[in-house]
Amino acid sequence: MNITDYKGVWVFAEQREGQLQKVSLELLGEGRRVADKLGVKLTALLLGHNVEGLAKTLGEHGADEVLVADDKNLEHYTTDAYTKVICDLANERKPGILFVGATFIGRDLGPRIAARLTTGLTADCTSIDVEVETGDLLATRPAFGGNLMATIVCPEHRPQMATVRPGVFEKVNTDASNCKIEKVEVKLADSDIRTKVLEIIKEKKDIVDISEANIIVSGGRGVGCKENFALLQELADALGGVVAGSRAAVEKGWVENAYQVGQTGKTVKPTIYIACGISGAIQHVAGMQDSELIIAINKDETAPIMQVADYGIVGDVKKVIPELIAQAKEMKAAE
Repeated sequence: MNITDYKGVWVFAEQREGQLQKVSLELLGEGRRVADKLGVKLTALLLGHNVEGLAKTLGEHGADEVLVADDKNLEHYTTDAYTKVICDLANERKPGILFVGATFIGRDLGPRIAARLTTGLTADCTSIDVEVETGDLLATRPAFGGNLMATIVCPEHRPQMATVRPGVFEKVNTDASNCKIEKVEVKLADSDIRTKVLEIIKEKKDIVDISEANIIVSGGRGVGCKENFALLQELADALGGVVAGSRAAVEKGWVENAYQVGQTGKTVKPTIYIACGISGAIQHVAGMQDSELIIAINKDETAPIMQVADYGIVGDVKKVIPELIAQAKEMKAAE
């Protein structure tokens, strides 16, 4: 492999039923920064059926060009079809870097592409940079159970790959007038696709996307039980926010998995984050440390969360939360 033949930054622009996933737009924002630093093009990969209309949006969020692979076989995501199309393009055009969102699709697709292209993949990155002299991607992620942050480099193989969770990076807005949109040839035979989607059945749930919330009241093991989460919900309602939880709370069944904050959950950046009975393990902090204001409520004044918090309240959650609810209601009534 001649490393110097591989240039450019690619972002897999994930769409579902004609709707772009926000992580793809966030990755374009970070990809724009990396591409500018290297002096190369930023390319968005758009796969699907009748999706060309989404290409302009990708140009408005940083892409220099959009490669549109439009085919009936790409209407619904399948590992085989998407992997073949992307690998064919990568082998032909030789990108230096490929970013994929760490959604349930991205976590399935990314490793398959990396294996087929015989390259490396850094999963769930929290920070990305690049060495201009070598073009090496510096992908940072929690390692060893979250006890340290490791920066991983793939110097001998291309393309360099990384997956990033939603909410880690910021979207950018750019002028799309110079964005080139190119429809690429799709070569897919029935034998290339071993699994076919026969039907999609959606489970109807009223789930709030906590990564979009401005105020989050989050509970951990220290909340005590599922019934006590009703207090957190009452506080969230009084403040106009949503309830979330740590991994410990999710594992105990006190809160649904969709509301988990942390390394194995979602990354959030609310205006106010209230951590109730959360110790502050690095795995959890990785998902909320960029909140504008962090308030921690914990009986242990030495808990790690107190080092991260802007304000720390030492006390029993069951006593502190009702007082906060009362004050929030008083403030709302006064308004």
